[in-house]
Amino acid sequence: MFSKPSLMTRIVIGKTVGFIIGLTGFFMLPSLFGETSLMIRWGFVFWYTTMGAFIGVFGVLTWHPILKLPMPWWFRSLWIGAWLNFVLTLFIYDLMQGYMTSYFGENGLISSPFWFVFEGALVGLLMGYLTTRFGGEGKETVGR
Repeated sequence: MFSKPSLMTRIVIGKTVGFIIGLTGFFMLPSLFGETSLMIRWGFVFWYTTMGAFIGVFGVLTWHPILKLPMPWWFRSLWIGAWLNFVLTLFIYDLMQGYMTSYFGENGLISSPFWFVFEGALVGLLMGYLTTRFGGEGKETVGR
């Protein structure tokens, strides 16, 4: 589809995938967890759009700059997705705890809000795969 690696293509694909996932969450949150504030719903849209942008930008780094270890696309995107959702969970832990308890019960198998970290890793993998598949990776994406 795209023959030349491009950082801008990576960012656009990442943000588009993130926007679609965030918009899906925007409409699914009320049906899954009941009354959900509009600010939280819009926050999810912007959060996943931003996650896609980060994953797109970090496609330039294929080696860790300090440790000199390879960082394949799946490692970078999994790490970024999990880390960003971990930070999100820390910011709104009480709210997410209420959501998970209302949906899965007090002692439900996955009633912990930290399951969002796993979800972020999966979303990150999807974004990373698509951005790398269609936008390339490495220094070639920057263009000179």
